[in-house]
Amino acid sequence: MLLATACGQCRLGLPGKGCDLAVRFQGRAYFVTGTGIDSHGDAHARDGFCNAVRQARVRGAVVNNQFKVSYFQLVPEARPPQKPKP
Repeated sequence: MLLATACGQCRLGLPGKGCDLAVRFQGRAYFVTGTGIDSHGDAHARDGFCNAVRQARVRGAVVNNQFKVSYFQLVPEARPPQKPKP
């Protein structure tokens, strides 16, 4: 399934201190287990999880109020078309 994913505290409104990976599933945000925020690049980069909500292809289920993933792959961000050089 394709889910919105980001830092739970910085972008998805979850409680806590620090930065932890979360997904939005069925209209609700859940912290993720099975992969971490630093496993997918610099969380504090311009396009990182603390600064942007990204899309990911995810397999998993809600277990004990957390989203336990068995598969997690970020969808590449769409880049604006470049203007041809004259």
